[in-house]
Amino acid sequence: QVQLVESGGGLVQAGGSLRLSCAVSGRTFSTYALGWFRQAPGKEREFVASTSRDGSYTAYAESVKGRFTISRDNAKNTAYLQMNGLKPEDTAVYYCAAPGSSGGRSYTPMNFASYNYWGQGTQVTVSS
Repeated sequence: QVQLVESGGGLVQAGGSLRLSCAVSGRTFSTYALGWFRQAPGKEREFVASTSRDGSYTAYAESVKGRFTISRDNAKNTAYLQMNGLKPEDTAVYYCAAPGSSGGRSYTPMNFASYNYWGQGTQVTVSS
């Protein structure tokens, strides 16, 4: 059973930073890509960032490029999302997710349908 557990959310002022973590268990972490999504109240869940299985390739939503950085530590079975320059519009529940298939070395899925396993989410609130 694949399990993903997010942590690191909280309340921060605009312009501040947070680092989210995603601990994964139940599969060989280093053989799968991993992604971060977010969902604001009343909105659909949207892609934020993804990383390939060894971290060499990454993809970002346009809205977070240059501010957010996704990374992973395969020795710790953990992925991270470093968020800098936070804006009130970044307020959402953030989810990490893992795809059902391992894909190729450069696989960094951006679409919701590619992901089969989800964490419970962590709340990020950015005050103005």
